[in-house]
Amino acid sequence: MVFTIGSAREMRAHRTGMRDAVRLAVLSGARAGARRRTHASACTTVAQYAALFGWAVVPGARATRGGITCSCGDADCSRPGAHPLTFAPEVPAGASEREAADAWAQVPGAAVLLPAGRSFDVIDVAEDPGRRALARLERMGLRVGPVLLTPTGRAQFFVAPGAAAELPALLYRMGWDDARLDLRCLGAGEHVTAPPSDHGGLGPVRWLREPGAGGRGGQPQPPEARLLLGTLAYVSHRARVRASV
Repeated sequence: MVFTIGSAREMRAHRTGMRDAVRLAVLSGARAGARRRTHASACTTVAQYAALFGWAVVPGARATRGGITCSCGDADCSRPGAHPLTFAPEVPAGASEREAADAWAQVPGAAVLLPAGRSFDVIDVAEDPGRRALARLERMGLRVGPVLLTPTGRAQFFVAPGAAAELPALLYRMGWDDARLDLRCLGAGEHVTAPPSDHGGLGPVRWLREPGAGGRGGQPQPPEARLLLGTLAYVSHRARVRASV
């Protein structure tokens, strides 16, 4: 058999093309496998939130193109990747693990959102003061609920529902009503993004203090806001004073 220079080149090109095709198939399979593992992890976590902790879970939109656009399809969306999907039903609090996992399987890729104002409200402060406040509260032996860290540099403390409505009166009674605090409270109609999701395409949300079993049925009972608010307000105020010096 006689091989020409042209046929040898064709064979090398064919082998190179085959290797590239194999690499592409492997990479595509790896990416698909990663997506499946991520979705499976989300299903498991949602089932835990609903069944073990007694939280409703709301499917949320995801940010695309680095947080510039939103998967909801609205070109003028003001909260890309940080709001509920209007067409997707929520997973109700208390759903069984099987029910929750089956429901979440119908919305692959959705962000995991937890509605405030039901099982809990959320006190939102800057991350650094939040970390210091958490350490102080734990040293004092006070019961602290779950705490989220967002990629935007916020610490979110879960407290008993109703705190958002009571916040102005609580701050007044504690003498913090006239202070310019970087502190707010999320209540009914608002949501927080929960792990394993990212927030608005900016990065993952993490637990600074994970939810733990407590109360009847293993559901974590968040503390009353008044038990944490004094420390959170003080540390937030001190952070603002230091920043202004």
